[in-house]
Amino acid sequence: MTTQTPTVPAAKRIPTERSHHGDTVVDDYAWLAAKDDPDTLAYLNAENAHTEAHTAHLAGLREKLFTETRQRTLETDLTVPTRKGRHWYYTRTVEGQQYGIHCRRPVAEGETEPPATADAGPPADEEILLDGNALAEGHEFFAIGAFDVSPDGRWLAYSTDFAGDERFTLRIKDLASGERLADEVPDTFYGTAWSADGTTLFYLTVDEAWRPHRVWRHRVGSPAAEDVVVFQEDDERFWVGVSLSRSEKFIVVDIHSKVTSEVRVIPASDPTGEPAIVAPRRQGIEYSVEHHADPTDPGRFLILHNDGAEDFALAWTPADAPGDWIPLIEHTPGTRLESVDAFANHLVVSLRTAGLTGLRVLPVGSTDSYDIDFPEPIYSVGLDSNPEYRTDTVRLHYASLVTPDSVYDFDLVTRDLLLRKRRPVLAGPDGRAFDPTDYEQHRDWALAEDGSRIPISLVCKAGTPRDGSAPCVLYGYGSYETSLDPWFSVPRLSMLDRGVVFAVAHVRGGGELGRRWYDEGKLLAKKNTFTDFVAVARHLSTSGWTATDRLVARGGSAGGLLMGAVANLAPDAFAGIVAEVPFVDPLTSVLDPSLPLTVTEWEEWGNPLADPEVYAYMRSYSPYENVRAVRYPAILAVTSLNDTRVLYHEPAKWIARLRAVAPEGQYLLKTEMEAGHGGPSGRYDTWREEAFVIAWILDRFHLTN
Repeated sequence: MTTQTPTVPAAKRIPTERSHHGDTVVDDYAWLAAKDDPDTLAYLNAENAHTEAHTAHLAGLREKLFTETRQRTLETDLTVPTRKGRHWYYTRTVEGQQYGIHCRRPVAEGETEPPATADAGPPADEEILLDGNALAEGHEFFAIGAFDVSPDGRWLAYSTDFAGDERFTLRIKDLASGERLADEVPDTFYGTAWSADGTTLFYLTVDEAWRPHRVWRHRVGSPAAEDVVVFQEDDERFWVGVSLSRSEKFIVVDIHSKVTSEVRVIPASDPTGEPAIVAPRRQGIEYSVEHHADPTDPGRFLILHNDGAEDFALAWTPADAPGDWIPLIEHTPGTRLESVDAFANHLVVSLRTAGLTGLRVLPVGSTDSYDIDFPEPIYSVGLDSNPEYRTDTVRLHYASLVTPDSVYDFDLVTRDLLLRKRRPVLAGPDGRAFDPTDYEQHRDWALAEDGSRIPISLVCKAGTPRDGSAPCVLYGYGSYETSLDPWFSVPRLSMLDRGVVFAVAHVRGGGELGRRWYDEGKLLAKKNTFTDFVAVARHLSTSGWTATDRLVARGGSAGGLLMGAVANLAPDAFAGIVAEVPFVDPLTSVLDPSLPLTVTEWEEWGNPLADPEVYAYMRSYSPYENVRAVRYPAILAVTSLNDTRVLYHEPAKWIARLRAVAPEGQYLLKTEMEAGHGGPSGRYDTWREEAFVIAWILDRFHLTN
């Protein structure tokens, strides 16, 4: 490795050729993919040192921002307990501790209200199930994958990751004695399911490409070497999941690619039974299954599907003899049905229409369905944890850009909505209590190149001028039908209080406006995602929300691809770009089937190995391969060495090429050396990471006080 100056790293060049479909590409920085190469680690450490030096003047601001987040947060807090069987389950946080403490408490005789304490401390008769702080001791990173209590409340299956690579070690704890069993299974994935009697645990493992492909059966108390493979999916396009139905009647094995589904079920009372197919997979048909045990046993399977229904429809089929799908909710174009949850006397459908989420209730045995109403013009609502099957009350989660995360209980019979808890937001540095009326949220629309209207969600301080003087952060994602529904953020208040507007571009490739919105931003229509974002940026500048020299773009993962693409497409539209764990070398990655997730991604991006048109199309928008000798805005790229979803070398190569091809720009790379796709794991570390990014953004706006 050489350096241009004592502080600006310059990666060495080792030309590597890649040839496909008659096109040969020379990649000077492919060597950075060698994670254990001392030169790779030296380069990443040099970049970290450069970033630290280049942002040293922001140290005071970072500390101030971290302090503001901490001031506004009730650090010792308690979630609203959720009832399951004979216990209330909840999580506590304690001031000064990084991780949650997972607990339960017996339900007292005649008790119907969730327990609470005045100081958010431990309730009487508390039983600590897992203390994340104790488990994380001595580790730089810590994450829980599975957390699953058996139906009888006797056992806890849990899994942990201490590297950030999302490869978990599965263990079982005896909740009666408090002792951890000898049972231990390394290299498992998210997702577990208990048999009805709690003697058997189902879990998942991944293949070499980090694709969950096997469902295993483990008998409590037996060695992992005796575990049995229940199902194995050999088609590399498909992922496998496993869960226990809320009715506790079936183990559900969900097999899905990006566009095709198949579900198999095992009676939870017969864990050694063979998985039975609910409906054979058909290319392009997606469906999910929810078991409803009433009014008869074994009841029916609810089928949410897209067979002849672009935005999905709801049907059912007998659970004891699955066959024809009998309609319950017909397809309505523009109303995207996303999931269905079954309770003994009611079904609750999660949906979205006109860019907003919603909940529809179907009483069993009645045609009198109804939607739950909420007053704000922009919000996000969905079901929270609801483990009980026989209940007439459901737990909801609600938030908006100005309303902190709120937990409601909704009575499905009386239709009464009871606020159980709203996330406390304490006074900020000025000593004033948080007041949502100090802020405004807006819905705006931009016009895309092809005439499509792109929704925009915005939040700002009340009275923010619309004369182009306000700085603005524009956030985007736009892939996998993932919707950026409004969310509340405590760290974001530090920007809003400094006069910054925060905007979300709901670009195509996301799911905000239904399945069509997604389809128009994938495969050979992917560029719509990028041009939509640029259209939103131009609109914000021309309509007075901000100006191009006061606009910073931000996105992560596939949203990082978006950041890299718009940097090439419209470098003049932004004063800065933040790309977090960015997928900026997509063609190289998707050409390599040995890499994690590649084959499963072909139905999202196309298969450039087999299709020259897909190859040429991806080549034309790949951020890394289209870096030009132009003046780019300042760019901050943040990645993690142990990320298994977007590998660290993509942003490392991107920054190296930007420096080589467009050397006049300001480019920073920050690599977390002990973290994964989500960045640092502890809450204080997460706050500091966010303070780092926000300080860099505020520096672009010359707001460093």
